[in-house]
Amino acid sequence: MKFVTAIHHAALRVADLDEAVKRWSRILGLHGESFDDYALLRCTHEDFCLVLRQSSEKPGIEYVAYELMPGLTLVEAKAELTKRDVKVQEVVVPVRGKGLRLEDPDGNALVLLERRLPEDPRPAEMIFSEVVPGFHPRKFGHVNYLTTHVKRAEQWYVEKLGFAVTDWIGDEGLWLHVNATHHTTAFLEKGINRIHHIAFELVDWGELRVALDHLAKNNRNIVWGPGRHGMARNIFSYFRMIEEDLFIELYCDMQQLELDHQPVRHPDTPRSSNTWGVLPPRTYFRFDEEAIHLEQEQAYAYAVP
Repeated sequence: MKFVTAIHHAALRVADLDEAVKRWSRILGLHGESFDDYALLRCTHEDFCLVLRQSSEKPGIEYVAYELMPGLTLVEAKAELTKRDVKVQEVVVPVRGKGLRLEDPDGNALVLLERRLPEDPRPAEMIFSEVVPGFHPRKFGHVNYLTTHVKRAEQWYVEKLGFAVTDWIGDEGLWLHVNATHHTTAFLEKGINRIHHIAFELVDWGELRVALDHLAKNNRNIVWGPGRHGMARNIFSYFRMIEEDLFIELYCDMQQLELDHQPVRHPDTPRSSNTWGVLPPRTYFRFDEEAIHLEQEQAYAYAVP
């Protein structure tokens, strides 16, 4: 049984809500509303793509939310997940109401929401707005995790939630989809369980160029990119959102899958990761202060260990 039809939003713990709202809005062109201890941010006219929550805990990812298949209720989903030995907990999500919270084997939290069609079904380009910024992503696209056990992740997401395998890179990189977009979630076996990046889609290369110039003006270094992933085909750039301890990917031109798509096991070569030829620096999979310092000093570009 397939449970999920689309990714909906990510929730992040932040140290200073007012500062975080201003920063995410300024750097990524998001907009939204703030409340007592949380804020909702969106790309255009969706419910929201990010929840920022004031917290005394370490800043970082709290959960990723997905919408259930059309017509599938929370009651039905809970009953089926219980049969599959998945522990679920009812939670309340701003705007959307009740949801189901669960954890994958690595401890990553997910929230499942009932599918809801937008009040205005027209494309965003057809809707008048006085609040959407000139530069903004098209949508929240996907999440990638680092894991200690990629095969276990595959088994759980496929067997418990009905995700489908899209492609592999070697034996350590797994990409999963729930609709025609190449991937919604991905895992790289790197000896640690944590979020690596959340990703936002832009319209095309021209807008990505605008975004990268915008990041430069906001003193945010590109850690890897621009490039083009061989597997998934998208043009990409990654920068670090140090404050919430994760990377942000900005991308466009993601592969859309045919109905008869069969998973491909790409060789673990530079071309599979970037057809334009440059692999990420070693700091790309690190989240310690030294790695951040090396990036800011561009030390890795000069072959400093």
